[in-house]
Amino acid sequence: MDLSNLSVADLRTLQEQIKQALKEREHEEKNKAREQILAIAQGAGISLKDLLGNTRVKSGVAKKVAVRYRNPNDASLQWTGRGRQPKWVQEWLASGKTLDALHV
Repeated sequence: MDLSNLSVADLRTLQEQIKQALKEREHEEKNKAREQILAIAQGAGISLKDLLGNTRVKSGVAKKVAVRYRNPNDASLQWTGRGRQPKWVQEWLASGKTLDALHV
């Protein structure tokens, strides 16, 4: 296909058509692959549940991380050890105390 004679507007239209065609083709290929996988599993006598095992689909809800550090002077001040150190932890360490002393 010779693109040199197309205007910018025509090229943009073509670009959108290509994006849509790619999206549709990828969807078709995924469905075809899914059908093939299920047919193989059924032929082997394996249920979908057994095939997928104990995998979980993420629900968008983050799992709660256990608290690893707690301020001995104020139990409401807690830190999981992830992310930036809270100010109270920084102050604790600046005073010469160790992080191990805060470990739960």
